[in-house]
Amino acid sequence: MDLLNIPYKKYKLANGLEIILYANNSLPFTAVNLWYRAGSANEIAGKTGLAHLFEHMMFQGSKNVAKEMHFKYIQEAGGSLNASTSFDRTNYFEKLPANELELALWLESDRMGYFLDALDQTKLENQKSVVLNERLERYDNQPYGLAWEKLISNIYSDEHPYNWPTIGFTADIKGYTLDDVRDFFIKYYSPSNATMVIAGNMNVQKTISWIEKYFSDIRADGNPVIPESISSKRSQEKIIVYEDKVNLERIYLAWNSVNAFETDDANLDLLSDILTGSKNARLTRKLLYELEIVQDVNSMQFSGKYGGHFMIVATAKPGKSLDDIKKIIFDEIDFISNATINERELTRSKNVITSNFIYSLQNIDTVADLLNLYNFYLGEPNSFNFDLNRYINTESQDVTNAAAKYLKNNFTELRIIPGNKNAN
Repeated sequence: MDLLNIPYKKYKLANGLEIILYANNSLPFTAVNLWYRAGSANEIAGKTGLAHLFEHMMFQGSKNVAKEMHFKYIQEAGGSLNASTSFDRTNYFEKLPANELELALWLESDRMGYFLDALDQTKLENQKSVVLNERLERYDNQPYGLAWEKLISNIYSDEHPYNWPTIGFTADIKGYTLDDVRDFFIKYYSPSNATMVIAGNMNVQKTISWIEKYFSDIRADGNPVIPESISSKRSQEKIIVYEDKVNLERIYLAWNSVNAFETDDANLDLLSDILTGSKNARLTRKLLYELEIVQDVNSMQFSGKYGGHFMIVATAKPGKSLDDIKKIIFDEIDFISNATINERELTRSKNVITSNFIYSLQNIDTVADLLNLYNFYLGEPNSFNFDLNRYINTESQDVTNAAAKYLKNNFTELRIIPGNKNAN
């Protein structure tokens, strides 16, 4: 299937900054999407969460831009902006009227080149407090909030770069120093460790001249540490029981799977949709509607540059047994692993994924982010057709084989039960 072909220009500045341009002048907006190849996987023990800290620090001012003014300038120009951090990268992005593109480029260049000029202890302490409060609100004081942290520390070995949460551990956050921030910035926030996508309404030649004007003089001082490719495969089953201030018991089952865009990545995405993607999905129908023993049930396939996992999560209704829920989940997995997937349900899942994908491309900021994502994981920004065809070309036997291969033994099980928080 050949639905999409995004024409782009890709080149590098002398300092190593990679540029990807996609002009679409039918739109009134332009998106700027900047990926630094610095995520939590690039951190070391004792310094977890530094990549996420930068998501906050980079809005605290640079040599020519005062604290919080990055937000003010973009919003007053009629644009929007944000940032995000994952295991593999940190992403800064703006979408604004096309005639304000130069403003976004100037702002991004100033913090890429001159962030350290404005760094001080007061800003660091302020943002450490912000991140600590974020951790309290979203994780420590949230029902089931520590589940992700408990899971990944057991799904992935201690040596694996996905072993800790992106936000970092409390003790590490409290211990950040100015030297930690300076060292991380110099190592990972070099232009040679970044890719900037500009997509939407633009004059390409004028845009190239602006990029040269604002970014070419930034020095490439970085010396990023690339995480080691450590196997994420577990050698045995592991069961964790954790007491939390919750009303309902919940079970998490996770299996090591595949890296991003490897062969079975799409097959496991489809399996997830077949299991829990709709009211008629297998586990949803059986557990939620027929047996009425769960409050909810969900599944997902996560895949990154250095590892991946497949997960099923179910919250028990009051008085219902997690053992019974677990048995039904494994019975369904065994059935799928030894039988052909119904063509109708496979087609439905393909259609859902295809329509969601196509619909998302109405947003130029999504297109910009996908150009960066494909470039990072595949080396080819124009991989829209390749990505979509992974799902369209999947046969039912591919899904069956993936279930049989990955969702068998050596799983991680986490049970969260009502009680006082504990550290087990």
